[in-house]
Amino acid sequence: MIPRYSTAEMDAVWSDVARFGRWLEVELLATEALAELGTVPTDDARACRANAPAVDEAFVAAVSEREAVTDHDVAAFVDVVQDAIGAPSGSWIHYGLTSSDVVDTAQCWALRDAADLILGAADALLATMVDLAKRHADTPMIGRTHGIHAEPTTFGAKVALWALQLDRDRARMRAARTAVAVMKLSGAVGTYSNIPPDVEDFVATRLDLVPVPATQVVARDRHAEFLYACASLAATCELVAVELRHLQRTEVGEVLEGFKPGQKGSSAMPHKRNPISAETISGLARVVRGNAITGLQDVALWHERDITHSSVERVVLPDSSQLVYYMVRRLRGLLDRLGVNTTRMIENLWSSHGLVFSQPVLLALVRAGATRDQAYRIVQRNAMRAWDEQREFRQLLEEDPEVASLGASSELDAAFDLDRSLANAHRSIDALDGIELG
Repeated sequence: MIPRYSTAEMDAVWSDVARFGRWLEVELLATEALAELGTVPTDDARACRANAPAVDEAFVAAVSEREAVTDHDVAAFVDVVQDAIGAPSGSWIHYGLTSSDVVDTAQCWALRDAADLILGAADALLATMVDLAKRHADTPMIGRTHGIHAEPTTFGAKVALWALQLDRDRARMRAARTAVAVMKLSGAVGTYSNIPPDVEDFVATRLDLVPVPATQVVARDRHAEFLYACASLAATCELVAVELRHLQRTEVGEVLEGFKPGQKGSSAMPHKRNPISAETISGLARVVRGNAITGLQDVALWHERDITHSSVERVVLPDSSQLVYYMVRRLRGLLDRLGVNTTRMIENLWSSHGLVFSQPVLLALVRAGATRDQAYRIVQRNAMRAWDEQREFRQLLEEDPEVASLGASSELDAAFDLDRSLANAHRSIDALDGIELG
């Protein structure tokens, strides 16, 4: 991942130093398990642990140099580790294992840690959303369908629905974490032909991973599930970002991204305050979504394994983890600093001359005895006039002889009552009480 969208926390999960450190721990634990079974001399297993090399940038460089000869990263890693430990003890490193035993176990370990970081960030974002929703539970605004004024809602209800969706994403990520927090040390085709299952159980316990039946590799539907969970989170972030971009348009002006001292919105136009965080989130969601498709394509491997998935995963697993973690954190920062223009929200709600109350007027006419089609045509006719003539919808209705003949004029107060319209808008806010925070 390019530095612009990486974070120190997720870098620590996916760095080469971390990757080789995990590989080394898997190898050492496997050696210790074999010692308990009597296959490896106890003193040699102890020597492997005591003389194991420090995994740092120098170690990474040594493996890279060796890989130029072996053209195989795990073989190069094993050579460097064995040389550091020294013979004869070092010869027991990688005993009975195949490369994927080490790589897949370590990678699932990394995915579990990445999922934990993402879940922590999602928890923090959810808390921010819940707070914002409750603060604006009674902030009226116009609801829009197809980009057109529809009926009144509240900003709090809108945010509450985002929070409820994010909570579902947390459940998906928790499930994906369970799916990837697994391991295998079962050999070249998963039959334990050269390594007993007790070794796998020993290592699994020490790493807090679950041993699972496998071929040469852990089944890739697990990785695809993780990538889908990332994509779903990214889609939710994009949903929020797109809405905020629309609400920030000059003609709407209902929200505004925070703007720090010294910030510039445009190199050419000093007046600009652009929704850059929301736009960045929208763009990065496309990348994460594409990675999910790639993960699904990795599920179908030849026989007990090929390496078509390997090169892909070196990119999409770290990148999706990094991007989603970055997006969730950036969205939280956006919402923490979000300006909400409640005055503009009310102005926009009433800017369509009361047309947003057309449905309660329609229902009032039906209650007064009109057929639904008759009522619809009365309302539509006056609504069109209100828009074309820039006149108040209610005034036109009061002047309409057909409305008067139905005796429905007395019901217009209730039909145009904003409080009545929003009386049940709290239901989405109330649903937040069922969310577990933190």
